[in-house]
Amino acid sequence: MDTTAPPPRQVTCGIGWPMFDVRATRALERAGLAATADHALMQRAGLAAARLALALQPHAQTIWVAAGPGNNGGDGIEAAMHLHRWGKNVAVTWLGNRDTAPTDAKASFDAASAAGVRFADDPPGDWDMCIDALLGIGATREPQGTMAQWIVRAGQSAAPVLSIDIPTGLNADTGVAAQVCVKASATLCLLTVKPGLFTADGRDATQQVWLDDLQLDTTLIAPAQAPTARLNAAPRPQPRRHASHKGSFGDVAVVGGASGMAGAALLAAMGALHSGAGRVLVCPLDDHSGPAGGAWMPEFMHRNVDQLDLPRVTVVCGCGGGDAVRFALPRILTKTARLVLDADALNTLAREPQMRVQLRVRAAHAQCTVLTPHPLEAARLLGITTREVQGDRLAAARQLAHDCQCVVVLKGSGTVIAAPDQITAVNPTGNPRLAMAGSGDVLAGMVGAALAAGGSPFEAACAAVYRHGVAADDWDGRQHLTSAALARSLC
Repeated sequence: MDTTAPPPRQVTCGIGWPMFDVRATRALERAGLAATADHALMQRAGLAAARLALALQPHAQTIWVAAGPGNNGGDGIEAAMHLHRWGKNVAVTWLGNRDTAPTDAKASFDAASAAGVRFADDPPGDWDMCIDALLGIGATREPQGTMAQWIVRAGQSAAPVLSIDIPTGLNADTGVAAQVCVKASATLCLLTVKPGLFTADGRDATQQVWLDDLQLDTTLIAPAQAPTARLNAAPRPQPRRHASHKGSFGDVAVVGGASGMAGAALLAAMGALHSGAGRVLVCPLDDHSGPAGGAWMPEFMHRNVDQLDLPRVTVVCGCGGGDAVRFALPRILTKTARLVLDADALNTLAREPQMRVQLRVRAAHAQCTVLTPHPLEAARLLGITTREVQGDRLAAARQLAHDCQCVVVLKGSGTVIAAPDQITAVNPTGNPRLAMAGSGDVLAGMVGAALAAGGSPFEAACAAVYRHGVAADDWDGRQHLTSAALARSLC
């Protein structure tokens, strides 16, 4: 095995990995091609894929390489040649042909054929590993015909699948999966990490993500190419001084909890309390939601919303607010210095365009605002459909952040955190346990606590989202996770 090249690196949580969309990756690729010899990048890509396949499945004997007609298929053929030379039983099914293949793929086919690699019309009867090299990052068409059949067949086997650059059928930019899409055990990104792997359907399409930069220093070949997004990094620990008091960590006031929905406000308050807020004030929007109407924690303080000193507290508004929130929201928008808007506060903004204008006014006056919509709430604010939001989550979050001039936390698989003049973050933590009523209320309270402690709006949102996901990842799977338990686990 050639060990002169550094091995691929696993893209793990906790590090703010830069991510590049297809357009940016293509620009880097063109710069790399200009700086290297002909066919060199494909040779490096094939070697990297073969090495990773061997590392992931060292005892695999029969390896099926499903190769598409383009350069992604060429990468797979190049990998097959190395695996064949290392004594593996390799079978390549290729959807291309020598007459129409791209120049580099043709060169890889010639080299593999000369080395004795077996090309077949059909997959082997059984295999220990499959390498998916069908479609690369630029593909926009749905897998059809023989390609779709091979994807289905690969999914019917228990053998692991290694995808080269992107699982076939997954959009590298948006994370939207085609109707037929490869479910990879691991994906080897070439040159750059792709944002679609971490949001929408991306996290279901692969279990592990690896990166090989093909021995190119992208900062040198294209220094002006800024990342499209970054993986949300683990927040740095913030040790507390011994000489602290409750006022050192700020006050969070939760405004919400209309009739029948007091629990939502209480969950937001718990999220703030267990995230370290100095004091938590609960301000119900209904006379029947007071202390006598629910099980209140003794740490909470009860206030009427009209009694709040809004410039001095961080307000989390909207959780369980119902229609009553629209009467409190105008004053909150005008007076509050640090504000988190969730749930019914967002629905009110969607119905009241003049209130959305106030968000831009707040930004002009250095009053920070964080919106925490789920996809339907984001769709209402943008005047589009939920499907359109989910069709490009990064673009939707950025558009909403630009329109409102505030930080936007678009919740979902691969939560997106966007802000004007910031590189968008995509969160890698969390799991389906968070798909339950109340988890978003807990997150809103967590964002409020981070804001109250003095963090910038974008950093506060990123930190809260990361910790919210980690709490679900660390949960004991033997017990059912509830939103209240999630909040208590934050301590």
